[in-house]
Amino acid sequence: MKRQVALIAGLAVAALALSSCSGSDAGTTDSEDAAGTVRFLGPEDPKTFAPVIAAFEESHPDITVEYTQVPFDQYATTLQQRLSAKDDTIDVFAVDQPNLAQIAAQGFLEDLSALKAEAKDATSAAQFEINIYDDKMYALSIWNSTQMLFYNKDLLAAAGIDAPSVEPAERWTWEQTADAGRAAQAAGAESGLLLEQVEAYYQLQPLIESAGGGSGISGPEMLDLDVTDDGWQKALSWYAESFESGLSPRGVGGFQTSAVFTDQKVAFFVGGPWDVGGFAANAAFDWGIAPQPYFEGGAEVTPTGSWSWGINTASTNKAAAQEFLEFAALDPTGNLATTEATTIIPANTEAAAEYLPTLEGLAGEHGAGVAELITSEIDDTAVARPVSVGYVQFESLINKAFGDIRNGADPAERLEQAQSQIEDAWSQLQ
Repeated sequence: MKRQVALIAGLAVAALALSSCSGSDAGTTDSEDAAGTVRFLGPEDPKTFAPVIAAFEESHPDITVEYTQVPFDQYATTLQQRLSAKDDTIDVFAVDQPNLAQIAAQGFLEDLSALKAEAKDATSAAQFEINIYDDKMYALSIWNSTQMLFYNKDLLAAAGIDAPSVEPAERWTWEQTADAGRAAQAAGAESGLLLEQVEAYYQLQPLIESAGGGSGISGPEMLDLDVTDDGWQKALSWYAESFESGLSPRGVGGFQTSAVFTDQKVAFFVGGPWDVGGFAANAAFDWGIAPQPYFEGGAEVTPTGSWSWGINTASTNKAAAQEFLEFAALDPTGNLATTEATTIIPANTEAAAEYLPTLEGLAGEHGAGVAELITSEIDDTAVARPVSVGYVQFESLINKAFGDIRNGADPAERLEQAQSQIEDAWSQLQ
């Protein structure tokens, strides 16, 4: 294990740049010891966390929170460099959930296992498990996510297609969605279907698992790799064909894709809860929301995951840091305050129950039923990304493969290549 951790430390900065073993036992703290200043690092605009900081400071007058933003595209590398240098000016920091295992293995996250019972009660099973590495809990979930099928009702009506239902029990298949998208194109729509994060494992993992594939990572140490099984082949072949046939448009990527939907250029769009507010403000047509599709005969799978927060093992003010962390994650009021200035699902179950009707109201008649839909997806269909010390290298290389497949590479050949590349990247971790 010591050799593996040392190798992780050596590889981490390069791996995190490509992708854009334990700490001490923090346990619970005595509130009378919690005072001073908590230095908090994350990638979000300071306005996002102003409400939760203000609420915390009001209820904890002996503690001040100072937030520093590092832009998202620089965050992983900057965080890795500062943690490696034992920077004690960071007390609490945002943890991109798939990267938790690597950060924990390097000894940069305080062990919060004494809070396991409270954390398990406070959030969904997937959002609890994502923070567990080597049987210890190293962070608390702050936000959650899912994906939904947004549709342009006007484009579907022009093609004589009845819009899909918001009811999970009436979930469409990917095959059904593709057929409807092609019919919409025949009636004048520019494109039939587009997934928001077109080259991201987060977005494509549910397709692969619905088709019968695994996550790609398995084994007792989560370092066994298989991205070439029948499920991977089926899902990626289907995905490649959607672009080759013109059902899905090439040439757009990242979060630029939502504009394709608001500009009425696509009939179906698979996106997240953050899109509800954007579409409510910018979509000047009749639209609606339905469950994310699944492959015929396959499992109903949706993604989950977002950001957790953890405590730096080099922090000199861990008591106050834990007070802030527990308020933001375990206290429903605090967790709800983290979403006051943004459109994202609180990870705390009680906070989500209060938040989701507000999200539904934001969309008006277009979002009818979305609160119950999201709750159902979080409880019944959510599958998290795998927890592995090799995830950062895996994600970077598999996303490149997705991009190549989307742009015309043969799926079988490109997945075999990705298998070899990831195995090479992992060879020093075995």
